[in-house]
Amino acid sequence: MAELRLATRKSPLARWQAQWVAQLLAQAGVSTQLVFVTTRGDRQQSTSIARLGAQGVFTREIQQAVLDGRADAAVHSLKDLPTDPVPGLLLAAVPRRGPVQDVLIARDNLTLEQLPAGAVIGTGSLRRRAQLLRRRGDLKFVAMRGNVDTRLEKLQRGECDALMLAEAGLQRLGLEQHVTQRLPLEWVLPAVGQGAVGVECRQDDTAAREALARIDDAATHQAVLAERALLRSLRGGCLAPVAALAQVVHQRLRLQAVVLSPDGTRRLHTTVTGEPEQAESLGEGAACELLDRGAAELIEQARRDPPA
Repeated sequence: MAELRLATRKSPLARWQAQWVAQLLAQAGVSTQLVFVTTRGDRQQSTSIARLGAQGVFTREIQQAVLDGRADAAVHSLKDLPTDPVPGLLLAAVPRRGPVQDVLIARDNLTLEQLPAGAVIGTGSLRRRAQLLRRRGDLKFVAMRGNVDTRLEKLQRGECDALMLAEAGLQRLGLEQHVTQRLPLEWVLPAVGQGAVGVECRQDDTAAREALARIDDAATHQAVLAERALLRSLRGGCLAPVAALAQVVHQRLRLQAVVLSPDGTRRLHTTVTGEPEQAESLGEGAACELLDRGAAELIEQARRDPPA
């Protein structure tokens, strides 16, 4: 095809991701053009994601641009992309995944263990809150929205004692120097799809599908398919206290998953392994196990009382 039009949000991180996808495509011999789209989540910065309704607030308008023909493909942070498919669209490519861990950025370079009693953590993620509370039940939380620079400014103004963010975003923006501590996966598992970028196109667009296939990383794609199948089967949505990480190790796909109560006092965990080609079945099976052990009750608790 002559040129692939990539729809993306305008935020610095979204631009970086779209430009990175464009570079990968250029290396594969495909020229591109960026198409910028403003989403509901971008327009309503003062409202928490939970209050906006969560599903698709950063993706719906970008997907519509592809369906309307204004763009040929949509570039997403995969952790923002709802797990229910949109009719007519296909997740055509998932390039190699970046760092998956969460990190702490604290004033005075303190680690999680060194933060004073009752320290305030800036994050709107119930997944992050629940996992931190399990380790330190004295912590307090304040919701944080806006781009990374805005959040760093709020930290410096004293609106919180520390921020919790995804390492991948900081690395992509060249802000790793602010990281105080990389949180071990044993303490905090990431969000479904964290660190991965997904590219959708129309199912019937053969040229776009063939172009995007050139930048797909099979191991990453299989991993996120397992994670997304887990979340879809749990019916939790991207704001639920659900965390997961799948990795291909020695030709086997290993999926770790947890579901927590909002206060972190209850934690259901499972680890399953299987063939990479059966990624979605693996995720669905892990979800069934967690549901049998009471995951639905924990997710419903979070739904009744979402973060402010």
